[in-house]
Amino acid sequence: MRFYFAPLEGITRYIFRNAYEKYYGGIDKYFAPFISPTDNCFLTPKNIRELCPEHNQGINLVPQILTNNSVAFIGAAKELSDMGYKELNLNLGCPSGTVCAKKKGAGFLTEWYEMEQLFDSIYEWADSNNMKISVKTRLGRYAPEEFYDILEIYNRYPISELIIHPRIEKDYYKGRPRMEFYEYAVEHSKNPIVYNGNLFSVEQIRDYELKYLAGRGENELTEITETNSLSEKEKIMANYSFSVTDTVMLGRGLLYNPELLEQYNMESNRNGKINNVKVDSVHEFQDFNFKRFWNFHDEIYHNYQEIMSPDKNVLFHMKELWTYWKELYPDDERAIKNILKSKNYGEYEASIGIIRQV
Repeated sequence: MRFYFAPLEGITRYIFRNAYEKYYGGIDKYFAPFISPTDNCFLTPKNIRELCPEHNQGINLVPQILTNNSVAFIGAAKELSDMGYKELNLNLGCPSGTVCAKKKGAGFLTEWYEMEQLFDSIYEWADSNNMKISVKTRLGRYAPEEFYDILEIYNRYPISELIIHPRIEKDYYKGRPRMEFYEYAVEHSKNPIVYNGNLFSVEQIRDYELKYLAGRGENELTEITETNSLSEKEKIMANYSFSVTDTVMLGRGLLYNPELLEQYNMESNRNGKINNVKVDSVHEFQDFNFKRFWNFHDEIYHNYQEIMSPDKNVLFHMKELWTYWKELYPDDERAIKNILKSKNYGEYEASIGIIRQV
């Protein structure tokens, strides 16, 4: 399996990416939060600072572009190519109301004629400039059945990877992913596909493997996934080759649980190691992860302090992370509330001190 880290606006910036790669790793590609080029300004100083190679060393990073305009896309693509990037991603999945109202992101998915015009231009440019362009998409804007026609459009272009979040714009992130339409893509896409959506646990990742990589029937799948033996699942999986669906993109799952991929790999390999550090007991495992999380936290916190001021700007970003990290400390509800209410560094550090002293 290959794993991609999804772009989350305002969260997975270069400071976060570098810290995550240092302390956890296991990511094959990171996708940067989208940039929105215009005809008059392709990359802002903030975009350049975020994507410059010196801020992303040792990371396989793919910039993401949000636009419905070929001039803006190609203009940004040229500047990114000059920075050394060989792969870009087109965002056709953002469900934000303000984005979709401008017919961008998932809001562009009903504009099929305009979509074809955009694709004609950007893939012609890509072919001449040795650039890969992947697409991150939803099923449609108003109804999942829109995906049948949208996939026909995608199939006419050399999309390097089609990353599918099987919801429509109006679903936002609620309800179950519409997996029957993802299954349709598995059968009918002419381009490599990547799954994205609602993978929050090791078991969910393993069940995805069983269903979409083993290629077995639904009855057999139910029997396999209900077994209590992971080793039995692995024996079954060993008899089947991986298909184009051997890649998944994770986002919120890695924020809720930074150790998710490591737990998956440890269960798959059962080698008793974390980041090549031998762990001999449950207590040692818990102690290592506790210390590591706080090193991860401190690196992000202090690096934000170096590039931002005043306190409230840094705390805004840290509080956003704690809306996910609070799941790691369900018994510290009061301290978490104080973190989210903190107004300065002193209040914030006093609140996190209560948790880290446990």
